Amino acid sequence: MTENALVLHVLGARPNFVKAAPVVSALTELGVRQGIVHTGQHYDALMSDVFFADLGLPEPIANLGVGSGTHARQTAALLTGLEDVMTEHAPSLVVVYGDVNSTLAAILVCAKLHVPTAHVEAGLRSFDREMPEEVNRVVTDALSDLLFATSPEALSHLAAEGVDPAKVHFVGNPMIDSLFSALPSLDPAPVQERLGVSGGYAVATLHRPANVDDPASARELVDAVLEVAEQVPVVVPLHPRGRQRLADAGLVDRPNLKIVDPLGYVDFLSLVRGAALVVTDSGGVQEETTMLGIPCLTIRPNTERPITVTHGTNRLVTPASLPAAASKALADGAATPSGELPPLWDGAAGPRIARVIAAWLRGDNLSPASRGKVS
Repeated sequence: MTENALVLHVLGARPNFVKAAPVVSALTELGVRQGIVHTGQHYDALMSDVFFADLGLPEPIANLGVGSGTHARQTAALLTGLEDVMTEHAPSLVVVYGDVNSTLAAILVCAKLHVPTAHVEAGLRSFDREMPEEVNRVVTDALSDLLFATSPEALSHLAAEGVDPAKVHFVGNPMIDSLFSALPSLDPAPVQERLGVSGGYAVATLHRPANVDDPASARELVDAVLEVAEQVPVVVPLHPRGRQRLADAGLVDRPNLKIVDPLGYVDFLSLVRGAALVVTDSGGVQEETTMLGIPCLTIRPNTERPITVTHGTNRLVTPASLPAAASKALADGAATPSGELPPLWDGAAGPRIARVIAAWLRGDNLSPASRGKVS
């Protein structure tokens, strides 16, 4: 490993922080010099600052503070800000996570500046190009130099797109590493007491553009959630994105429906751990509920994480089918994953990724046989 090698991690949103923490920790143990660039895509302290504390992440070397906006405006701000950061710090490798606009912008900037890149969570596909995240995934994987796949189907997707298999490493899911580490701290009682909930309840997270941007779609979604609230109290930690649109559609405090501010990592997962049911349109929550054995209903026509359906506790539903699906899930009671957890959901993805990165920095030849096993 060259002494002056620098690895930068570009993080912009809650899921990025959760995935990055195990990688940053493992690289630190290997003596790799690192820095975090916080783009500020999630700028609410409850979805940003608190995650650094909860996950033990070091302070960023830069915070771009891009905030929200249209995809074009946000991505444009990210491009100019990240170009300045890359030019100033001249990293040896930039690691990006997931599928948010910060990920796309970092990949584009690095491609133009000829800075090598690694993508954690490569190869996930919903096959729905109307999702902005799907476009981000495809472009990011096409331009990355190292691709870290978290599930077996991701390997097939990358192969079908012609990605050089020598770049691809099946390492497992670092989001599960963070959850393993947090498990001893996940006590539902304190957060339940603070929020005034007890007994059986559901947790709902709603923010996808397809669900909240169009007033008619938002109204259909809210009506379905209100029907669920007739069966069980529902707690909604409301993402800033789409908050006003959902409120206009009727998602406001009422009997059996409690709207709360976003929660920190430990508080949110503690609340989920004590829930009878989770309703979501988030990708990461599908994985977290699979690990925790909590029934999850995902309000989307597709998922880039089908392993949470085949190996876990997740079901895809429409707003129209949500109330009946919730009734069945509540009647069935606590879920248990079917058989074993998905492959390599063992809490060791971060170290696997770190070993590959350290070997790459040393210039080692990473053969396909060594994927995820580099020492």
